[in-house]
Amino acid sequence: MRAAFLEVLNDALGSLGVIVAAIVIATTGYQRADAIAGLFIAVLIVPRAFTIMRQTFRVLMEYTPEGLDLDEVREHVLALEHVRDVHDVHASTVATGLPVISAHVVVDDACFAEGHAPDILRRIRTCVAEHFPVSVEHSTIQLETSRLRADEHASAGHA
Repeated sequence: MRAAFLEVLNDALGSLGVIVAAIVIATTGYQRADAIAGLFIAVLIVPRAFTIMRQTFRVLMEYTPEGLDLDEVREHVLALEHVRDVHDVHASTVATGLPVISAHVVVDDACFAEGHAPDILRRIRTCVAEHFPVSVEHSTIQLETSRLRADEHASAGHA
């Protein structure tokens, strides 16, 4: 939406520049007014193009959203009751302004047996959506036991 708005605004300003150049040429005969209008249009296009390319690059390269500290997210989730470990935390932006996060969260084995794992999941989702400067409404959290974590660590060979 923002890119479309800027496109329309720049088109309007570019058209205005062309009209002014045409009036200058018609009234004074100064032919270089056309080249000046062209330079004016280029000045409008180049910064917008760089901004859009930068944002697109950040989305395609799956950069962590600006303002979201993954170490802080990890520590905040670790502070929740029954959470023993948080690993494989990844955050990116899938579209301009749509941040997502995924993580593996090791909880007490009893959480699955006693049935409060869904409550922990809800608290984690609320945490990433409300406690940070960047609100992450779209989260994928994998709850696991210490045994699953150990099996995963042994088979994948990463921390």
